[in-house]
Amino acid sequence: MTDTAPAAPPHSSPPAGPVPAGRIPLPSATGEDAHPPGSPGTWSGLRPLLLRLHFYAGILMGPILLTAAVTGLLYTATPQIESVVYGHELKVSAQGAREPLAAQVEAARLAVPGGHLVSVTRGAGATDSTRVTFDVKGLPEGDTRTAFVNPYNGQVLGTLRTTGEWLPVRAWFDSLHRTLHLGDLGRNYSELAASWLWVEVAGGLALWIGAPRTRQRLRKLFVAHRGPTGRGRTLSWHGVVGLWVSVGFLALSATGLTWSAHAGANIGKIQDSLGGSTPAVSTMTGHHEGSGSRSGSGTTGKDVGIDAVARTADEAGLRGKLVLTPPTDGKSAYVVKENTRHWPERQDSIAVDPATGKVTETLRFDDYPLLAKLTRWGVDAHMGLLFGLANQIVLALIAIALIGMVLWGYRMWWLRRPVRATGLRPGRTPARGTWRRVPGRVMAPLVVVVAVLAYYLPLFGLPLVCFLLGDLVVAAVRRRKETAR
Repeated sequence: MTDTAPAAPPHSSPPAGPVPAGRIPLPSATGEDAHPPGSPGTWSGLRPLLLRLHFYAGILMGPILLTAAVTGLLYTATPQIESVVYGHELKVSAQGAREPLAAQVEAARLAVPGGHLVSVTRGAGATDSTRVTFDVKGLPEGDTRTAFVNPYNGQVLGTLRTTGEWLPVRAWFDSLHRTLHLGDLGRNYSELAASWLWVEVAGGLALWIGAPRTRQRLRKLFVAHRGPTGRGRTLSWHGVVGLWVSVGFLALSATGLTWSAHAGANIGKIQDSLGGSTPAVSTMTGHHEGSGSRSGSGTTGKDVGIDAVARTADEAGLRGKLVLTPPTDGKSAYVVKENTRHWPERQDSIAVDPATGKVTETLRFDDYPLLAKLTRWGVDAHMGLLFGLANQIVLALIAIALIGMVLWGYRMWWLRRPVRATGLRPGRTPARGTWRRVPGRVMAPLVVVVAVLAYYLPLFGLPLVCFLLGDLVVAAVRRRKETAR
């Protein structure tokens, strides 16, 4: 978002004459009076700086934000795409009693020879297939192979390469949105988008709300006007849509940062220091490895079997989609975790002693620290899981709004180009040196805050430093050219 100031005549020049001490004349590159008389307050000094930051951040980060919005919009449709593409593997006809989980696992083993059992996911509904996931040599890190089994007859419906709990289509769109399929290097793109989206939104909100308006024109703060086409109308849509969707933009930025590579690590450390990390049940049983054989997990030691563990989970009150993870060695317990990620979330988990089938530890989602709950809700809302289809629709609208914001921003820049210019010329840019007009009592804490944010959000800080250095170089070159004339 940007300001509502009227456009100035092209090629306007700063007033001639001596410069008063402490005041630096600024060219009116944005079409506004760079130093309007009678408004020497904090806002009048801060506003041009915000305008310049908002403009350049929009120009430079626009392609990244646009890419994140488009890929995010595509991602919102993945649940429906999955149900169409993988309907055969995901759904069955309910008929009679279910086969034991152990029999289903054995059927899956035959379909994935050589695989190491990772988990068994029991569906929440009567028509859901059972997912048996294996670690298979040769697959990329993080990928597994999952066999889908009909729980009523033990027939393997098919096997798919999975990433975490995601099926291939969603994994592909997820990677596109997060990394552009460029691996760890690509994660920087999405972190850049998350690091700068809130800057654009917060700055734009301040500029839009702080723009001078008469009482009669207050309505235009919230309602886009439908006047003739041109920069004013584009600005109105840019500002009004940005205002209405700002909460969604800020939420996506914040939740996106929580699982980013660099900022996410810093946020995790802060969360841990505040006692808000996500807890997990302990899998230690106190048993020693070595006696007997486990039929469910494949490790040595007495094992009551995966069906007994599932019954223990049912008796403990766990419901919905259950993920059963076998012990990794003779000293570990089974872990059974609810995986219902729509509202109300069910994320309770228990550890079950394989030797006795008894619960050794219980962890209820209600007992999570508040920060851990907020993180869980934020991540699931960002992924369109928390409220199901309604969540998907809201995310899609936010993505469309962000696409519109970026395109409107570029259009305004285009419309601000010199009227009589020939050829392809860019629009005028906000004046340089606006930071000199910010009072010291505002600038000093502002610099401290920005420095702290830059430290914890490195992909906000590094581009900002690059921009400042580039700006200084351009200014020095221009001064040298002017001196040489």
